[in-house]
Amino acid sequence: MADVVLINGMIRTMAENQPLAEALAIKQNRLLRVGSATEIKPLIGLNTKVIDLQGKLVLPGFIDCHTHFLNGGFALKAVKLRDCRSREEFVERIRQKASELPPGSWILNGDWDHEQFTPVELPKKEWIDSVTPDHPVCLNRFDGHMVLLNSLALKIAGIDKNTVSPPGGEIVRDPHTGEPTGILKDAACDLVYARIPEPGFAEKLEAARMALKEAATHGVTSVHDMSDPNSFEVYEELLREGELTARLYVYFQINDIENVIKLRLKSGFGHPFLRWAGLKGFVDGSLGSSTAYFFEPYHDNPATCGLLAAHMFPEGIMERRLRLADEHGLQVAIHAIGDRANALILDIMEKIIKEKGPRDRRWRIEHAQHLRREDISRLARLGLIASMQPYHAIDDGCWAEKKIGPERAKTTYAFRALLEAGATLVFGSDWTVAPLDPLAGVYAAVTRRTLDGRNPQGWIPEQKITLEEAVKAYTIKAAQSEFSEEEKGTLQEGKLADLVVIDRDIFKLEPEEIIKARVILTMVDGRVVFADKNSGLLK
Repeated sequence: MADVVLINGMIRTMAENQPLAEALAIKQNRLLRVGSATEIKPLIGLNTKVIDLQGKLVLPGFIDCHTHFLNGGFALKAVKLRDCRSREEFVERIRQKASELPPGSWILNGDWDHEQFTPVELPKKEWIDSVTPDHPVCLNRFDGHMVLLNSLALKIAGIDKNTVSPPGGEIVRDPHTGEPTGILKDAACDLVYARIPEPGFAEKLEAARMALKEAATHGVTSVHDMSDPNSFEVYEELLREGELTARLYVYFQINDIENVIKLRLKSGFGHPFLRWAGLKGFVDGSLGSSTAYFFEPYHDNPATCGLLAAHMFPEGIMERRLRLADEHGLQVAIHAIGDRANALILDIMEKIIKEKGPRDRRWRIEHAQHLRREDISRLARLGLIASMQPYHAIDDGCWAEKKIGPERAKTTYAFRALLEAGATLVFGSDWTVAPLDPLAGVYAAVTRRTLDGRNPQGWIPEQKITLEEAVKAYTIKAAQSEFSEEEKGTLQEGKLADLVVIDRDIFKLEPEEIIKARVILTMVDGRVVFADKNSGLLK
């Protein structure tokens, strides 16, 4: 007999051989049977929990292929600046947060976006110095590639007009005085990060619990975390205590490769709820911070083509590390946003793949945001995975052409072109850069309607994909990107009982209505980790 039965639903399995069903049975943590109500009812015993789906949609649990998970937990209780539209609103929220914290406490996170300010301008230390005299401030732009410091934080970090910008970073300066404005870009951010006190272990546990709760609310049953060993030990403690409510696939930074090799770690090692994934590296920065690396200059700042990231220095180090990864069978996930950054990493990967020959590497390009047309086909030909975040398309799409022009924008977030070239496309959120909400990502991929409402038919509409393609990028394709397609990603007999129930059938909605859909139940390993109390599913 089954432990749990879900019946009377619209079940989209994402499996080719049985795409639709109306009921499923769960035994312990696995799917016992998937099929019609007639097939499933004999598996209902006296102790079987029966959930009447009332016609609701069931999908495999969503797999978010790119998050900064622990940071996301911390951001949930930090000052919220993402939707600030003016300098005045920005400053007032920081003043309010300062009033809530004891003197000397750092004010962190923020996720501001200066592209939404009127007028558009980078914030400066002078904006906030008067409201934060007793609090050092380090507030990140939402993409994580730029921070704003107040004067106190600059002093603590030892940054003044004589401080040299490090390789892969920039200390932005007043053009007239040479004094730092308070803005640091990419590798320059490390100058202040080293001075910010490390949160205590208990604080990290609290942040991780908050992040897990957020994931469950949105139907995220598996998370790829672009992380470090300090986060891993937090997840290990939650695993020991039985508190993990999502499966974590955790990447370390690529400059840790020598330690990884000494430990003889292998990609996929670990527990069904906590596995070590591989190595995350950076080629460049971000578009919004003007540090994404392009062949041609930025339209709004012709003095720069962007920056190579610190992981690219000294010259040749990225190739050496990727060769080591290949020799030891390690998966890599490399951040590349600008067209030149993508071309550079494709050059390196192609060289290694040709020399060492084919094998099941499942190497990933994270973001793959701006691609030359010839590099779209090359990425596919090399068997690489394009790990992309569709919500960025409807966010960056509000202002991207201002920065790079309409011609380069044609192959920005080129979902359709990548699929047609035969590439494996997987999706994630980049949380906290974007919401931890796969349904918002699905909506973005299918409609490409920018957040400013200026593109009702879609920004670069030829790059839209179908609803089924978008859902697969969050389920079975995402599972493939972590070597787990035999365990999850589809709702099939024998697979893990990770699933999500949605309040309406998004496959029957107009595309623009998808954004209104909500997760009402999330199951991981056969147990409910989130249920909307108003849904009536659990009685």
